[in-house]
Amino acid sequence: MLTERNGNQENAEHTIRQAADTGHRIILARLAALREKAGVRCPLVSVPCPLEDTVRPTPFPALLSGALLLGALGAATATASTGAPPMTRIPAADDAAGLADAWTAPLSTRGRYIVDASGNRFKLKSANWHGAQGSWNGSGDINDPANHHDGEKADQMPLGLDRAPIQAILADFHELGINSIRLPFSNEMLHDERPVSDDSVAANPQLRDKTPLQVFDAVIAATTAEGFAVVLNNHTNTSRFCCGLDGNERWNTSQSTAQWENDWIALARRYKDNKRVVGADLYNEVRRTVTDDANWNWGNDHDWWTASQRLGDRLLTEANPDLLVIVEGINWQGIPLDGFSHWRPTLEPVRTVSHTLVASNKLVYSAHFYGYTGPNHTGASGLGETHDPRYQELSREELFATLDRQAFFVTGETGRHFTAPLWISEFGIGSDETNPQARAWFGNFVDYLIGRDADFAYWPLVGWTGHGTWSILNYDAQGRRSGILGGSDWRAAHWSRLVGAPQKSGPVAVTDTWDMLNLDHADAVQSLRTRALGEWDPGARKGACPDGQRLAGLAHRGGRGLCTDAGTSLTVPATAQSTVVRDERHVQQGDWAGGYTKYQCGINQFVSGYSVRGQEVSAVLCTPAGRTLGMSGRTVWFDRGDNRPAGEPGGEFAQGNFKGQCRTDEYAAGVAFTSAWAKGKTPDALLCRKLEG
Repeated sequence: MLTERNGNQENAEHTIRQAADTGHRIILARLAALREKAGVRCPLVSVPCPLEDTVRPTPFPALLSGALLLGALGAATATASTGAPPMTRIPAADDAAGLADAWTAPLSTRGRYIVDASGNRFKLKSANWHGAQGSWNGSGDINDPANHHDGEKADQMPLGLDRAPIQAILADFHELGINSIRLPFSNEMLHDERPVSDDSVAANPQLRDKTPLQVFDAVIAATTAEGFAVVLNNHTNTSRFCCGLDGNERWNTSQSTAQWENDWIALARRYKDNKRVVGADLYNEVRRTVTDDANWNWGNDHDWWTASQRLGDRLLTEANPDLLVIVEGINWQGIPLDGFSHWRPTLEPVRTVSHTLVASNKLVYSAHFYGYTGPNHTGASGLGETHDPRYQELSREELFATLDRQAFFVTGETGRHFTAPLWISEFGIGSDETNPQARAWFGNFVDYLIGRDADFAYWPLVGWTGHGTWSILNYDAQGRRSGILGGSDWRAAHWSRLVGAPQKSGPVAVTDTWDMLNLDHADAVQSLRTRALGEWDPGARKGACPDGQRLAGLAHRGGRGLCTDAGTSLTVPATAQSTVVRDERHVQQGDWAGGYTKYQCGINQFVSGYSVRGQEVSAVLCTPAGRTLGMSGRTVWFDRGDNRPAGEPGGEFAQGNFKGQCRTDEYAAGVAFTSAWAKGKTPDALLCRKLEG
């Protein structure tokens, strides 16, 4: 069922007369009431108010423009005159004014939830408005639509701007019930200085003569003015449709890591003043090239953990401290042939090596799931296909267990160093899908998202009628809409369940935070206060807990540490100075580790950081607490095994190593080690003291 979207005066009058003639006066009355609420004075029974030729700074009246009126009235008359099935009711989000008032930027995190500036839950109910990342398939004439994915030539812009006015498209987004947009882009697009063609923005003439990046600017301005949150997603290096062996496998496949970082810094600064640009999704579906894999924490130039950790910190310290930093797991490793090792790691490596950002309340993890792929299946048919099961071939119970293992443990297991919000930033299926297994997978996956109250983003949002079937909104050459809002799409019932499902809402309580320090290959100084000190132990690998946290645990070897604010956050006075301790000057209250060297903090100071040279203890960093701390304590030895509190709060932070950890009502006041034969000056014990006297 197609809905008129062209804003032509004659068609508008005809549609209104037809609605009245078929007894749909209630539609007219409702629209009149909406116009009255918006303060729009155009005569409803004559012609609709025209669309403005520029992006509107005041969003709500734009929702009631001629294009939207035609859509609403056309849908009603089409149902009456054609006998099409009634539309599945989509629990719509607030209109522009309501959505803008429903949340306050910027966003941050509390435990497993994303929250707004007021501390209220903000669930990312999103979809992907693709196109700016590129649609060319990589061969043939780039100007021929036939050589673009599904024949949808995007011209490095969000899809559909040649077919429908942007305000009409955004009105449809509201009707879908979403509150946020994942907006992919390519690095190539950012640097393309050529103006877009007139044909590519035929429905939005105000965008003529702009570069693709300037069009991107206008789309973001219009989208955020409507109240939507926007997450920027670096989808590709080059403007080619993802994903395969296409030169876009890693963040640095077709460009340098330095270029990737610099592009992100520039883009984050570009939108810094627009607080509804809420997140940076660092790179899409990191995967294997023909010859090698990306990895997690190997310390080389293919190390996705290191690259994402470094860029996340740079964004928060150099570009925009308000952004959420969104890190997707590794999409594929290994050779996809039977008999060779291959798998889809997703977020499984996070369990043992998680991220700790300089602002630990800014990290969000993400993952993608499609029924035709699998935990060990590329999703290919023919070349690159193996005999591993696809997700859609798993039973419901097997699917749910796999999702838990691969990604959802980061939200399901609270009080761990890896606990964070999880955003399923891509999932989807075609409207023409007839495979019962695939359809069952989609229903099961939606059930799972609802049951886990998961943040999500459907792929893709916009397509062209008669081309791609996966999009949920399609526009034909005349700008008429079809898709999931039209009444005949089998996915509509599942979509309605998903966007209208019960969810956690309102205030989210502040929870204990646990963060891991990883000194495997480099410094992990995650404290802004400590970074300001400069190089406090030259030549050593240094770790420092995020501001407000204290050292809670330490590994016997390898340099791993665990930080927390559990029990209480130790607020440090603004004028206080941390001290680097390399001797026993503060060991004044008894010998808590006889025969061992003890680096200990002074009274009312806590260990906030440490340094190692190789495996050897080099120094501890002591920070004033700004209040009286307890003095009673105990020695926690870990040179011959694990010595952690019951329940292992914070989780496994140094897999395969002995380790020690203070209780949640304690703080670390010192580290002991020995240079005795075969000991090697590695950390052997912690002095753990009560937080309260």
